[in-house]
Amino acid sequence: MTTTDTSTALLSVRDLRVAYGGIQALKGVSLHLNAGELVCLIGANGAGKTTTLKAICGLLKPTSGQVLYQGRVITGQGPWTLPEHGLVMVPEGRGIFTRMSIDENLRMGAYLRRDREVEADMAAVYQRFPRLKERMKQLAGTLSGGEQQMLAMGRALMARPKLLLLDEPSMGLSPIMVDTIFEVIRDIARQGVTVLLVEQNAHRALAMADRGYVLESGELALTGPASELLGNPQVQAAYLGV
Repeated sequence: MTTTDTSTALLSVRDLRVAYGGIQALKGVSLHLNAGELVCLIGANGAGKTTTLKAICGLLKPTSGQVLYQGRVITGQGPWTLPEHGLVMVPEGRGIFTRMSIDENLRMGAYLRRDREVEADMAAVYQRFPRLKERMKQLAGTLSGGEQQMLAMGRALMARPKLLLLDEPSMGLSPIMVDTIFEVIRDIARQGVTVLLVEQNAHRALAMADRGYVLESGELALTGPASELLGNPQVQAAYLGV
């Protein structure tokens, strides 16, 4: 799906501006995700990718602009209110509860749920990440970086997201673990979860995405189908090492 009509988008970001003191971090960013899409946001360090995700989730207050989710304005809404509506973020650095066990971390992902399928979803996460099941009583802070990333993604899935925001999920991981994480992201998207992926590995992100946005110094420089961005000489020179 590559339509530019944002009126029916699951997520619509309109002219978003964010400042840190006197520094403009985002300078009028607009983007959208349709239901079922996997969209990537790429750019150099400091381009504003993480700032964009934090502003969407309410972790940062925009100076102007709007964020709409499911047709409803959520700009400035407390981030703790969003998971019950299906908007979930896995932050850069994972953000797990290091002094809690793997099992306890996963259950925290379902803390707002009152349905009877939590245990079934726990089993599904353990099936997806068998390494976590082997160590379910182990403290999360003792896990490797890759295992912590698995746990952060598993915890997010326990909230049954409609829209999953992923911030640099492959950062600091071994090549084998990077392959595992990208396969999990692809599988999540195939199951119908809408994904906005911020990723420093631009080639891998574009290779699996439907569409992409290129962010430069707080402004969108390029956007389009991921396959077209992969073949764009400007993107290749700046981000793909071609």
